[in-house]
Amino acid sequence: VQLQAFGGGLVQAGGSLRLSCAASGRTFSRYVIGWFRRAPGKEREFVAAINWSGGSTYYADSVKGRFTISRDNAKNMAYLQMNDLKPEDTAVYYCTADIDIPSVVAGGSSWGQGTQVTVSS
Repeated sequence: VQLQAFGGGLVQAGGSLRLSCAASGRTFSRYVIGWFRRAPGKEREFVAAINWSGGSTYYADSVKGRFTISRDNAKNMAYLQMNDLKPEDTAVYYCTADIDIPSVVAGGSSWGQGTQVTVSS
């Protein structure tokens, strides 16, 4: 599956953004989808993951309660709703896919271009 993240931008602290992940291929619904981010000078960080049905979601402690991951298998899309954004959320965000949650959390096997999110204080 090929992935493309988009929807990033510049937002003030406390604001919201919704990232989208568009996937190609007819097997999108079989994949676990995850979001990662990489801030300047930092390691890649797991953000959130969602199972194939959307019934199970997982979040990093740093975003729990502020971010919501979702998916629409009919549209081959996944989303990351980000609320109450903080300057430390500034990063390039990527979506990824793999066959199960542990594989996604470990980094996933399919990656697309990321989208920049910048949160000003």
